[in-house]
Amino acid sequence: MAMIRRIRPFPGPRKASARPSSLTLALAVLLLATGSARAQKLSMLHAEGPRMVDATGREVVLRGYNVGGWLLQESYILGTDTLNSQWRIKQGLLRTMPEAEMEAFYRQYRQQFITRADIDFLARQGFNCVRLPLHYDLFLTPEQRRARTAVIRDPDNEATLNAYVQQLSQWYDANELFTRPQKLDGFRYIDDVVKWCAANQMYVVLDLHAAPGGQGTDLNINDNFRPLDLWKRRDQQGRLIYQDLTVRLWEQLADRYRREPAIALYDFINEPHGLNPENGLSADNQELNALYSRLITAVRARQDPHLLLLEGNGYGNEYTNLTPDKLQVSDKTNLVYNGHRYWCSNDPALTDPNLNQLNMIANLVAFRQRWQVPVWVGETGENSNDWFATAVQGLNAANIGWAHWNIKRVNSGAGLLRIAPYGSLLTPQGRADLLRNARFANCQVNQDVLTALTKPADYQAPFRPLTIPGTLAAPDYDLGRDGISYHDTYAARTDYRDLTPTNQGEAYRNDGVDLTAAPHLPGGFAVQNLAAGEWLNYTVTVTTPGAYAAQLHLQPGPEAGRLTLEFDGNVCATAIVPPGTDWTTVALSVPALPVGSHTLLLRVEQPVRQLGWLRFTPEVPKGLGRN
Repeated sequence: MAMIRRIRPFPGPRKASARPSSLTLALAVLLLATGSARAQKLSMLHAEGPRMVDATGREVVLRGYNVGGWLLQESYILGTDTLNSQWRIKQGLLRTMPEAEMEAFYRQYRQQFITRADIDFLARQGFNCVRLPLHYDLFLTPEQRRARTAVIRDPDNEATLNAYVQQLSQWYDANELFTRPQKLDGFRYIDDVVKWCAANQMYVVLDLHAAPGGQGTDLNINDNFRPLDLWKRRDQQGRLIYQDLTVRLWEQLADRYRREPAIALYDFINEPHGLNPENGLSADNQELNALYSRLITAVRARQDPHLLLLEGNGYGNEYTNLTPDKLQVSDKTNLVYNGHRYWCSNDPALTDPNLNQLNMIANLVAFRQRWQVPVWVGETGENSNDWFATAVQGLNAANIGWAHWNIKRVNSGAGLLRIAPYGSLLTPQGRADLLRNARFANCQVNQDVLTALTKPADYQAPFRPLTIPGTLAAPDYDLGRDGISYHDTYAARTDYRDLTPTNQGEAYRNDGVDLTAAPHLPGGFAVQNLAAGEWLNYTVTVTTPGAYAAQLHLQPGPEAGRLTLEFDGNVCATAIVPPGTDWTTVALSVPALPVGSHTLLLRVEQPVRQLGWLRFTPEVPKGLGRN
């Protein structure tokens, strides 16, 4: 998975809608297609031409969430970006504690980071699947994991790494790898998630997120010691031993789960990348073709009929030499092709000139039609809410399923659940706080993210209740998309090369609106970088009719600013803001306001630096002032 994340290359306000959301409608169709929502067991999915269907032949479109950061830690998810991978986190822990204590911490972490409560929450929101990112080391015995930990202690020592590889080879030849499912953590966690999801009529996607040796160059994803070792590292017998391990692992998974209907897809290898001549590999995915062909053959030899998800080169998207006609397998049924979508355009008419590059919606649709295979977006997200909404609405319209990335992140508005900051993972107090803060009951639901994923394009609703008379925190503008609840000049990232965050303060919410921490304000946040043409819309309830005195608490810019207030579409007041640098309060009068629910729009005619709050107090009629 995911960096605001890593770079992955690729060749006027309206009232809240009463209509069901696009996701709700799609899931309603799904529930009709699979029978009564909670009264019927899940059935094994299979491919029927370009569709994924259940045992009755009715189409099932999987829309759900990734539970990343749990069974493989990606540093940015935990706010430990400088460590940059799970093995480097472990290396840091080993400097302060014995190995047994580190392993005990990881047992606690995995018991608490994702639980039944998280899965139940996803089900209540209408999602129907969970993608489960896995690290291969979860399927090692404690003894085998200790051998890997020896490399973590001294990762630059080639002799130590070679010794680990040779031990893997010996265990492989002795059939001592992945062979006791009841005693291995990975199988236990899968069993738990399958049980939790099945109880909620949700499907599971098994995702080998960190494959043996590492499928690319990105440490956060692969947790590898050397780049591309899955494709390069040979043992003393000359075997590509990490590939042998990967095949053996999927054989064991197939043996255990081949009859499990709640598992929808086997995602063989997450986001292979860097397979190119510059890294000593082929220019046309020959290595990936060979391994996928082995994996497909191995799973089918286990009499396992599950849907098999293939991920292309270049972070899961590029399929040259990987189309069904190129695979070296006799059984080409039940194959699904994947796309990962992050910082690209959502224009459904825009195509990538490489027809085998599948992160554009039009390319996904064309590939599905050309090869008559299902397509699925295994990851999408790490952008603004406006991008999220446009992406899922475009995918829904094309009848393409998706799994959003990611359910939880520390102190981030981009995840569905926000984990409170905890300090340092390398201190006892920090670890205790993380374990506490990551529990579902202690996480904050990012309602703006949920709204973007589950509501229709014209949805608008209050972010929180706002009343007049009273003080309105400027960052508490309505929920909804750019052009509906707010307008910002930069509301979504569509160029992977531009790393500028859409919310340049990266605080509080995940829209294009630039929000920043402002501890001196009652709400703790302010809107910043207010540019000409931008606006914010607030749904307010007026409880007392009459004329009001308004105040805007703000920080001026180097030139005079101008802000206009519109009440139910009519201009009611204009504030001229003298240039300056210090926070100040600007007063203005507002005509009589009627009781009830109304829209209040703040429009930026000329820029100001920051806006903290809007305050409305009833005007005292002349002659009735204090003596």
